[in-house]
Amino acid sequence: MSDGDLAEIATFGYERARDELVNVVKMLEQGGMDLDDSLALWERGEALATRCEEHLAGARKRVEDALSRRDREAEG
Repeated sequence: MSDGDLAEIATFGYERARDELVNVVKMLEQGGMDLDDSLALWERGEALATRCEEHLAGARKRVEDALSRRDREAEG
């Protein structure tokens, strides 16, 4: 996978990364590709999964921060 591909994936929103990851999984499950193509697709899938995880971690942090603020305001 090239640096350009990784840079492109780094700009994806959660939904786009998730949808493309679903397509990658479907293509890998279908088979019929040579080893090099399969490995390249697998690497892209790994990068997409990492991007999804980044988005989910960010969302989790925002929720935790909001709950923490709410608790502080309720105490004060």
